[in-house]
Amino acid sequence: MASNIQELRPKGADSEKITVNLGFVDLGRVDLMVRDGFYANRADFIRTAVRNQLERQDEAVRQSVARRQLSLGLTHYTRQDLEAARDAGAPLHIQVLGLASIAEDVTPELARASIASVEVLGAFQASPAVKAALADRTA
Repeated sequence: MASNIQELRPKGADSEKITVNLGFVDLGRVDLMVRDGFYANRADFIRTAVRNQLERQDEAVRQSVARRQLSLGLTHYTRQDLEAARDAGAPLHIQVLGLASIAEDVTPELARASIASVEVLGAFQASPAVKAALADRTA
């Protein structure tokens, strides 16, 4: 019966792991807030603090996104997208704030022929070979 189950597409990560170093006093204060029930755990506290700071700076972020002409959110490039750019002679300038991903079936040769530059503020997902092929074009 289990042989009838097929994975339609692999689920990608919807977040990126980062490391934060805090001083002992700050860490103790975070732990106190967790212990007293204000937050579920350290990660919950840090996520909330980051969101609050981003909310405070929302207008500055919006202006910067508009000025730099960044795509906001999740942007996925398929093999067909890249073939169309290559065939049109109009290489892409990928500028994303969020997540930019390139399909697994994209070859390094196609990526180099169709992508002029990559600037991602957030996370860039592509095969190791494609990332290596675009290394000199990635900011």
